[in-house]
Parts: sequence; structure tokens; C-alpha cells
Amino acid sequence: MNHAAPTPLLHHRAEGSPSAPPLLLGPSLGTSYALWDQVAPELSSAHRVVRWDLPGHGGSDAGLIGRGASVGDLAGLVLRLADDLGIRQFAYAGVSLGGAVGLYLAVHHPERLSSLAVFCSSAHFGGARTWEERAALVRKEGTAGVAETAPARWFTPGFRVDRLVRDNRDADPEAYAACCDALAAFDISGRLGEITVPTLVVAGRDDPATPPAHLREIADAVPGAELVELAGASHLAVAERPDAVVGLLRAHLGQRARRGMEVRREVLGDAHVDRAQDRQTPFTARFQDFISRYAWGEIWTDPTLTRRERSMVTMTALVAHGHHDELAMHVRAALRNGLTPDEIGAVLQQCAVYVGVPAANSAFAAAQRVLAEEGLG
Repeated sequence: MNHAAPTPLLHHRAEGSPSAPPLLLGPSLGTSYALWDQVAPELSSAHRVVRWDLPGHGGSDAGLIGRGASVGDLAGLVLRLADDLGIRQFAYAGVSLGGAVGLYLAVHHPERLSSLAVFCSSAHFGGARTWEERAALVRKEGTAGVAETAPARWFTPGFRVDRLVRDNRDADPEAYAACCDALAAFDISGRLGEITVPTLVVAGRDDPATPPAHLREIADAVPGAELVELAGASHLAVAERPDAVVGLLRAHLGQRARRGMEVRREVLGDAHVDRAQDRQTPFTARFQDFISRYAWGEIWTDPTLTRRERSMVTMTALVAHGHHDELAMHVRAALRNGLTPDEIGAVLQQCAVYVGVPAANSAFAAAQRVLAEEGLG
């Protein structure tokens, strides 16, 4: 019996602990994941960094893309890579075409992104004609010509990364042209207002390919987006100003942890959080960061459920597993979130039916102690 060979994944490189928060890095047209060489290792101390190659670029199979491809097709390849790596949700940063992939994911697959950083990119890349002409040229003559002129588009005068120029020259012509097809058809400007994930937008001040006005358009349309313009940087600002890029991404990726700590304090109270922080040791610090970033910065900030509803769900889960110390903490949180003692009692009564009477009996005892301490018993 013949079995078709599995479709290859995008070529990629993973750095950092597999248990760390995932961060996917997307390249620009004509480059490989080497574009992130000076950035990825710095971020891998706190993140599971996965950088990938476009089809026909670096080590990625050219057959992953064909004539008439779209940015959506590329986004699908990125999601397939993430799925294969067991990554459900991730932070994403991308340059130019890689940034367009990020914008597409934020609009069409918002549940997969925790944050977005867009470098030297655009919601539309100057119309179709230029890209159609470049695609036709590369299909006819190969990539040597576009590689020769790339430094003028990519770097400020006097700066050059030979490895990236070689990557451009070595890219598969048909795959490169198909990426041009994707850029020609891309226009997401009318949907930028739908993006809800925390978004950082970075322009190279001297970028002729996607001038700062293109990034300003994105930042103005995406709710709450932050815009930064890097001096002394052209289109490949990630390669030209890596230290600045590392700093910007660290600050941006830390926003979720900061917001998580704010929500944690709002729900649990300063006294409880301060005690937890005082007990923190180097051994537990990473776990505490995980709680703030994931449980409080992602789950509790999701607007799908109200905090009242989340308190009810949380108490039910804690009763079911017999976590009475945590239950007491979340009874106090439920009061802070607006539940009355009667409503808390109704939740525990519901637990008696679906979790079990002994579990609910212990839960009522724990809740009663809390209510008495709060003068509500």
C-alpha cells in the first residue's frame, strides 16, 4: 500500500526552554531566519524562540508555496508549524512579509496570538503592480538581480550583512516570486481595527521599502498599539539595530506579566500578593512569573467571561479537586469580584450535586471561615 509522503514543515530553529512562553519570529522576503541572529539568542533566556524560513528561503522547501500564493497561505504554514511543535498560543514578531503574516494571524486567528510585534511592514505594500513586475523578473532571470539591489533597500549607507544578501541570491526563484504574489494581493488595512492583542509597531526611520508612514497607519488603526521609530535603521532594522530591537521586544513581551500582576492584585488583594512576593525565592520565581503572566495576564484578562463568572468557575474547580486553601483565597476574591455570600453559597450548593456532598461540605466549612473573618458570616 502506497502512502503519500507527509508535507514538510517550514524549516525553523528553536532556542530556549521548551516550557518557556513561545515566541515565533518571521523573516522578510529574501532573507532567512538568520535575520534574527543577533536578537533570538538574547530573547531565548526567557522565551521558547522559534524562527522560521519562508518557502524556498533558507532551509524551507520551495514546494510549500506556488504561483498566486497569499499571505494567508503563509500564515497557514506558520500555524501548522506551531501545531506540530505543540504550541497553541504564542507571541509573534515579524519583519516586512513576516510582519504581514502576523497582521493576518491577528485578524483571522486572534485566539492563537498572545501579542504581536510588526517591524518595517505594511497593511498594504504599495499596490500590486510593483510586486507583479518583480515576480515576473525573478521568474525570468532568477534572484541575482534583486539580491544585487537589496542592500540599498535593506540597509543604511555603510551597513551590510553579507549573509542576508547571500540568502536572497540563493532563494528559489519560483518560491520568491510566489511570495511577491502574496505581497501583491495583500491589503488588510480595512480590518486593522479588529486586532485586539497587544501590538507593537516599529519603523526604521530611513526605510525606503516600508516608510514610517506605513507603520503609523497600522499603529493609528490598531486599538492601543504602540509605535516606535528607530533612528539609524532602514528596512531590516532587526539586523541593523539588534540591541534596540531586543529592548523593545523585552518591554513589549513583559506587558502581559505586568498586566497580570495588576489583575492579580485587583482580584486577590494587595496583602495576599505581597505575602506571595515576600515568600518568593530564586527557585519559585519562574513559577510566580508564570502565574502572573499566564493565569492572570492571559486567562483572567480574557473579556469573554466576567470576573464574577470566573470566580464561580474557579470555586467550582477548587471544590472538585479539594484545594481548600486555594478555595478560601478565591472566596475572598469572589467577594471582591462582587458576589454576595448567598451567591457563593449557591455555587457551593451546585457543587454538592455535581461534585459530591462530602466535597461541598468541606467547601462550606472553608467558605464559612472566610465569611466570618470578613464579618459576613
